Amino acid sequence: MLESTSSVPILPPGAGSLGQPANEAAREQRRRRHARARRLRQGLGALILGGALVVGALALRPEPVPVDVASAVVAPLTITIEESGRTRVKDRYVVSAPSAGRLARVWLRPGDPVAEGDTLAEISPSPSPLIDQRTRAEGEARLGAARSALGQAQARRARAITGQERAQRELERMQKLGAAGAVSPRELELTEFDARLQADEVASAEFAVKVGTEEVRLAAAALQGQDGNPRAYHIDVLAPASGRVLRVHQESATAVQAGTPLVEVADPAALEVVVDLLTTDAVHVAPGMPALIVGWGGEHDIRARVTRIEPSGFTRLSALGVEEQRVNVVLGFSDAREAWSALGDGFHVEARLELWRGEQVLQVPALAVFRHGGGSAVFRLDGDRARLVPTTIGHRGDLQVEVLSGLSPDDIVVVHPGDRIEDGVRVRSLP
Repeated sequence: MLESTSSVPILPPGAGSLGQPANEAAREQRRRRHARARRLRQGLGALILGGALVVGALALRPEPVPVDVASAVVAPLTITIEESGRTRVKDRYVVSAPSAGRLARVWLRPGDPVAEGDTLAEISPSPSPLIDQRTRAEGEARLGAARSALGQAQARRARAITGQERAQRELERMQKLGAAGAVSPRELELTEFDARLQADEVASAEFAVKVGTEEVRLAAAALQGQDGNPRAYHIDVLAPASGRVLRVHQESATAVQAGTPLVEVADPAALEVVVDLLTTDAVHVAPGMPALIVGWGGEHDIRARVTRIEPSGFTRLSALGVEEQRVNVVLGFSDAREAWSALGDGFHVEARLELWRGEQVLQVPALAVFRHGGGSAVFRLDGDRARLVPTTIGHRGDLQVEVLSGLSPDDIVVVHPGDRIEDGVRVRSLP
């Protein structure tokens, strides 16, 4: 009898109770791999998103404003005024006809040298043997006025000589102190200029005395002509002093009246400069202030000083047609005549007057300073930021200004800040 057999199924490896732990380990590994991949994708996405945000923020960030900058420095500062002027001779004498008569032809020409006592013109007075009392009184009054003017000129000459002696003694004293180092070169230069100025005053006073003497002679000659003196029918008009002919007013032979200008004589070596300033600028000018003649055509500047400010102003139209109140400021040359011998009467020059000078002055460009809150302020660089800094300004020049407070040496400031510059804005200095 045959026995029946039952087949037993063959399980794959890991099946049943023994294969279940292996399947769980595989699933756990797959889950971990999936989690790592998910975290990696999330990190990569966050990184991409962060980069995009940074790039977007940088793209939206405003660009630094380009600016010109300058440093606050300690250096000498000079405050000046520059204006046009002209040269003129100090002592000008217009020789006029002493009486009515016929003028002989004048052969002199502008620029001709004349010596004191040379004949400039000849006049044959009109014969007037019979004159009335009024004409005689006028002649006598003219002679008296000429004698009074001569007396004033002589008194002025005496005062000028006294001033020259005093200035010479002061110069000798200052030269001794300068040799010992007790006074500054600037003080010594000012004393030398004062002595030279006093010497010019003496020369001018001498010229005035000679002019007054000639006026007396001419007035007396005219009065003699009224008396019918034959010698008076030929009057020589003489040069009151040595110099040159500046202008011939009446050249041809003709009949002239008393007082008619004939010849203008002056000494071209006695030259000064007249500069007309705005009255608002002239109030800051004082005698003795240094100046430079810069635009006169020569190769070098000429040193000068203010001698006086005329007391009366005048009205002049500007180039824009605006009425301006101006006053004449007179300058005298400090340099020797060799430095300005090419100049003559009526030459155009440019004068630069020194109003103030400081040796150690904290200063910034004038274009860096602007008005703010009733005062002044600048923009100072703080890293790449512009910071608003209130300042106190002292003397103002054309290009630089004195800073009294608010800044320190070597501070960097923005020059000519525009509307885009505000407190705290980012800036970039131009090369």
